Amino acid sequence: MRKIEIKAQPRTITGKQVKSLRKAGFIPAVIYGNKFTALNIQIPIKEFSKVYSEAGESTLVYVNLDNESYPSIIHNVAVDPVSDLYIHADFYKVRLDEKIKAGITVELIGESPAVKSLGGILVKNINEIEVEGLPQNLPHAFEIDISKLEKFGDNIKIKDLKIESDIEVLANPEDIILLIQEPISEEKLKEQLETTSADTVDEVEVIKKEKKEEEPAEENTEPKTAPEKP
Repeated sequence: MRKIEIKAQPRTITGKQVKSLRKAGFIPAVIYGNKFTALNIQIPIKEFSKVYSEAGESTLVYVNLDNESYPSIIHNVAVDPVSDLYIHADFYKVRLDEKIKAGITVELIGESPAVKSLGGILVKNINEIEVEGLPQNLPHAFEIDISKLEKFGDNIKIKDLKIESDIEVLANPEDIILLIQEPISEEKLKEQLETTSADTVDEVEVIKKEKKEEEPAEENTEPKTAPEKP
């Protein structure tokens, strides 16, 4: 795996003034970690964008600051909802001799014959798989070749993935990542929706009936005898 590095500069600007950094083409960031004093940094936004697209939030990135290099994992990247530009990032400093947990994204490659030739529907149930391992061993993504999905009902489970022995998967190996469903006609879809609606109505009626039967009879709260006059 290629060593990914990014060059950072110390940052003295904080608070609302960081807007000036962004206008100058930098993204404000911070490096923090267990038993590590947090450092405010700034990185050219173009360089950060390139590294983030390659590393994501699971691959080790070495942050070069002054004469030090900090092995880190990118965390909590903030994006402007209007401009869609990166506006802040956290780098979590890790130890290379301590395991960490991370979510590894699922990426699809190839083309499914069941989809191309049979018109099947590819259903993706899992987008990310949680694993544990040393930071330098974590993969960027799990690539899944969907060309093996040839007919309706074919599926790929977590246990079908080729995972290095130094990585522990924390998810259920029987969980289905992908499967091919048979295409459904508009008539059948309408029928299913009508059946679901009818079942929902029946269920509501049953609940109302049960609730009514469980309601206790109103008790007479009037006192049996009038209170004595003083």
